[in-house]
Amino acid sequence: MFELLKTDSETAARRGRLRTRHGLVETPIFMPVGTQGTVKALTPAHLREIGAQIILGNTYHLSLRPGSEVVRQLGGLHQFMGWDGPILTDSGGFQVFSLAKLREIRDDGVAFSSHLDGSKLFLGPREVMAIQENLGSDIAMVLDECPPWPCAREDCARAVGRSRRWAEECLRIASGSGFLASGSLVFAIAQGSTFDDLRREAAESLGALDFSGYAVGGVSVGEPEPEMLKQVAATTPFLPAGKPRYTMGLGTPPQLLKMVALGVDMFDCVMPTRVARNGLAFTPEGTINLRNERFRTDPRPLVEGLDNYTCRNFSRAYLRHLALAGEMLSGTLLTIHNLHFFLDLMGQARAHIEAGDYGRWHRDWIDRYEAGGA
Repeated sequence: MFELLKTDSETAARRGRLRTRHGLVETPIFMPVGTQGTVKALTPAHLREIGAQIILGNTYHLSLRPGSEVVRQLGGLHQFMGWDGPILTDSGGFQVFSLAKLREIRDDGVAFSSHLDGSKLFLGPREVMAIQENLGSDIAMVLDECPPWPCAREDCARAVGRSRRWAEECLRIASGSGFLASGSLVFAIAQGSTFDDLRREAAESLGALDFSGYAVGGVSVGEPEPEMLKQVAATTPFLPAGKPRYTMGLGTPPQLLKMVALGVDMFDCVMPTRVARNGLAFTPEGTINLRNERFRTDPRPLVEGLDNYTCRNFSRAYLRHLALAGEMLSGTLLTIHNLHFFLDLMGQARAHIEAGDYGRWHRDWIDRYEAGGA
């Protein structure tokens, strides 16, 4: 299911290929986030045009509405949303962190009060695997407990132990139900917060089980960037080398390149879509806020030579006008550009790993981006 094609000689960067039921995924890869069965502001045709290979859905949100049984009856999430490529679904484990005031963690799972109407929802290993089977996920994530930052060691150790038990149960259920036999994949999630020994313990104990892939969880939950990178570096060396590695829920373009250098293969983040709806665009020289006066008569595209619909057809001045006027098209055009920028960056990373010069290239790219000046 995963083929490691090349490793960089200077860094831990990897070039790989992941096979799923709905197609191949070339890694390193960025995955646009479609939490509720849609990548905000875009159609599946937009996603195909910008080169998206795989997108995300979310178990917690889709189980609340429209309900996983509804999606199953209508042919599964691929048919429901009109996307024929691979889909990874998060288990709802991040909501254990983000909805801390609306949930109770138990040994058998998590009891939520819906953020929509207060109705009760319980997610244990059996529930999250059943929901993801109803959705028809190509890659299902196990249920895990994502500890906050900062976190007391004792609390973190409990979360690591509980997450491992849940992961083992998710794998057992996926094996017994035929989910794995159907070609779907199941990824485990290594937690451990800022404790290197707990990170290693989680990675090694989960690595001893035959999961399809492994994620580094519990990062980008409020900690400073150096600590975040330290947590990734403390985890990836102890994950199986022959399986894909996924860092969940981040980050900026420089952070992605730094984590590729640490041996991470897959990423997702809501950032490029979220900031697009507020007039922010990514360029090789850093982000630009199109609401600024200096772009009022700027005839240039967002990025000269970047081959996406937005850059081929529209000026910064026009995009600024749309953003200030509150036009919906602003969010669509900037989302097309931002996601393509991230996807193109991963394409460049793959090419430089293959060429053998990833180390120098990614440092130069980050230096240019962080110097700004766009």
